[in-house]
Order: sequence, then C-alpha cells, then structure tokens
Amino acid sequence: MGMSVGAPRGAGGHRRRGRKQALMSEINVTPFVDVMLVLLIIFMVAAPLMTVGVPIDLPETQAKALNSETQPITVSVNNEGQIFLQETEIPIDEVVPKLEAIAQAGYEERIYVRGDKAADYGTVMRVMARISAAGFRNLGLVTLQEQDS
Repeated sequence: MGMSVGAPRGAGGHRRRGRKQALMSEINVTPFVDVMLVLLIIFMVAAPLMTVGVPIDLPETQAKALNSETQPITVSVNNEGQIFLQETEIPIDEVVPKLEAIAQAGYEERIYVRGDKAADYGTVMRVMARISAAGFRNLGLVTLQEQDS
C-alpha cells in the first residue's frame, strides 16, 4: 500500500497548472443592509420610550393633541408630590428661578404642567400659581386622550 503526498489531482488525474481564479472585486452589501435594518427597527422601538423620564399616570380627556416642533419645557408632579423640571427633581421654591433662567436664554414656548391623577390637586395648583405669578402666561396642562371602551 502506497500513499501519495502531493497536490490533489483533477478529474483526469492531472494537476491544475497555469489557471488562477480571478479575485472577486464586488462589494457584498447584503450584510450591511441587514445590519442597518435591524438598527432602524431598534431605534424606532426605543425612540418613543425615551421621550419622558418621569413616570406619571395622566388623566384622560377628550382634547385633541397639540403639534409642537420644539422640545417643550415640562414641569411634572408625581403621585408622591415630588416636582420635576424635565427629568430633574427640584423643590417648589426653585421652579420659578430655573424657568426664569431658561426664559433669559430666549425660550418663549408654552410650559407644560403634567400632574399625576393621584397627585394632590393643591400641589399641582401651587406649582401652576407660582409659574403664573412669575409672569409666565403660556401654560398648559397635559392629559391623555380618552379611549373609547
């Protein structure tokens, strides 16, 4: 029994000589497109979850949604009476100075007040009264649209 050590032989028993395969110079974009579509889906699902950082159970009304192209300033009151400017917790005494500092930077849009439906009505009204007394007249209350059951 003998064993041959060498290059493999072709169908006719001859070695291939002189014929090299040409390199493929085309870019395969299919994996790139697959990755981009997965990232697009991830961002489409994650984007609505990043809009508001303070969890509040808003009351429902029949009012229509407002269209706004700028990022609104929101003052939130949760069910424990804590007050938040955007996502940062602040004491009630600091609400007006912080809003005045923002107004000096040129902000002239509506200020939205979000109050949890289990929050103390008096706390929400105290926050709104302080903002109004400081000269901010463009206030709005945020609610959810009622669902027809």
